[in-house]
Amino acid sequence: MATRILLRRLLWLTLLLGLAFAGLGYRLLDLQVLRHEELSALAQQNTQSELLLEPRRGDIVDVKGNLLATTVETKTVCAEPGLIGNYQGQVARVLAPLLQAEESKLARLLTPCLRQNTNGETITNLHVVLKRRLPVETWEKIQSAMTNLSSGLARNVSTNKAAVAALRNLGLKAVFAESEPMRAYPSQRLAAHVLGYAVSEEKRVGEVPVREIVGRDGIELTLNSKLAGVRGWRVTERDRQRRELVSWREQDIEAHDGLNVVLSIDSVVQSIVEQELAVALEKHSPISISGIVSRPRTGEILAMATLPNFDPNNLGGATADARRDRVVTDLAEPGSTFKIVVVSGALNDGLVRLTDTFDCEHGAWSYGGHTLHDHERYGVLSVENIITKSSNIGAGKIGVKMGPARLYDYIRDYGFGSITGIPLPAEAHGVVYPVSRWSKVSVAQLPMGQGLSVTRLQMVMAMCAIANQGWLMRPMLVERLEDRQHNVVASYSPQRVRQVVSESTAKEMVQALKTVVSPEGTAPKAALEHYTVAGKTGTAWKVENGFYVRKYFSSFIGFFPADNPELCISITMDEPKQGFYGGQVAAPAFKAIAERAADYLNIRPEDAIAPSIPATLAAPADSPPLKTAAAFP
Repeated sequence: MATRILLRRLLWLTLLLGLAFAGLGYRLLDLQVLRHEELSALAQQNTQSELLLEPRRGDIVDVKGNLLATTVETKTVCAEPGLIGNYQGQVARVLAPLLQAEESKLARLLTPCLRQNTNGETITNLHVVLKRRLPVETWEKIQSAMTNLSSGLARNVSTNKAAVAALRNLGLKAVFAESEPMRAYPSQRLAAHVLGYAVSEEKRVGEVPVREIVGRDGIELTLNSKLAGVRGWRVTERDRQRRELVSWREQDIEAHDGLNVVLSIDSVVQSIVEQELAVALEKHSPISISGIVSRPRTGEILAMATLPNFDPNNLGGATADARRDRVVTDLAEPGSTFKIVVVSGALNDGLVRLTDTFDCEHGAWSYGGHTLHDHERYGVLSVENIITKSSNIGAGKIGVKMGPARLYDYIRDYGFGSITGIPLPAEAHGVVYPVSRWSKVSVAQLPMGQGLSVTRLQMVMAMCAIANQGWLMRPMLVERLEDRQHNVVASYSPQRVRQVVSESTAKEMVQALKTVVSPEGTAPKAALEHYTVAGKTGTAWKVENGFYVRKYFSSFIGFFPADNPELCISITMDEPKQGFYGGQVAAPAFKAIAERAADYLNIRPEDAIAPSIPATLAAPADSPPLKTAAAFP
């Protein structure tokens, strides 16, 4: 009997052991085979992590190395209300002056609370943002203040170990910070339209959230890929405390910092331009005023500004109009500055000489069903005097003599209707209609700067071509790219586009343009004491709803020393008040900028200057193709 009971028990034990081993075997099969991939991935997720290594965005500097845009490290200060306990008031009192925030508002943020999200789920404020873009120095003060607060409170509960531990968390963990790089512009508004701006944005790379700086306008946008650098990454193992096991790193690809961009802009010249534009803005109250300083022989842009402008450090305080770079985006009829195109073209084709005369009809001339007017009742004028006096009728008659085809060719050869190629976003082509869409009066109207639209940059580059022996240059805004150690990665040279007119024609044009700043010309206020100036005024009626209105776009573009030009300066005003002729409102600003720039750049008076022409220039480049234009107004 006893043996039978013993055997039964052994049988049950064997059966139970068999079932246990069977269950264990199945479990092993499930873990090692059936769910192997799922569990391996989960284990890897728990121990292995992938870190993205962000590169530092490159700086933007002027031609002398002065810093215009850089990246600074800032902190986003956060808090975990659950670790603050009942000390919201004390913490808020400590943080308020450092964060420059209201104490009562901070106390509310630091109080744990439950709320419902948009999906109707109940959530708590485990993580609250107290302040973004805080300087590192301020964050260090916050850390010190929180440590002192925690130590002070701990003295009152020194016998309570749990309370002391909670206060330690208050000092070390309750308030924390996350790093956030921010783009900074040390010179604030200086060259704002050239630089543009960049913003910090949060993106996802795969499953990993990252914050990066992205260019949104100006050089920051057009050279974003050069400035941004290349992101690196690290695949590594972590222990149960999430500490990295360095020896188990599988991949460690370091980030490559972005390149520094060296502009042709000279901060001192840029500052001079912006200061003098501000004076003219105050005096004449235009909608906007722009100034450009360039080197005619190379196309280098030393300064380019428009007022009103903006502070890229404070985008919220700027309107869309203030952020718009009107030099390359806005279109307007150029007015009389455009007469350099028709007169130089006719001289180049041998159709006229400077001494040839035209009857300017005492101020009124009927052609093509329209009556064209001069601002004075001129009679017979030489071609040179047509430039001197800025006669619309004289320019119109030269255009008729040239004919539509040749006039159109010169307009296009000077670069109108095509982008200049400057590395700035949203550059406009301008509006130049093909001859097939011209009206009968167009051939007489276009020479006076009506019936087409140009950018302020296109017009100054056309004048630079006259100053540069007839060669049209591509505007040059970027000198070179450098790495963080200032090694040159890429450099850029002056680039010729095409020779529009011959050297002899350009010399004749310079002779005529010198007379514009004489007492008999339209811009005596542009004359300089130590240099001969050549230039042209422009005063164009504005077009609104297809009709000319008595609002003006006024300008003066000139270069000096006239026979060996170092600088070409353009001043344009949109709807100036207290005067509107280009010689009245724009020429004085030209003179003020020219005198200060010449002194800073040490440009010697003309009798001490020896001709200097670059030995080599880049090969000519084809102009962009003609774009389809809108209907003629």
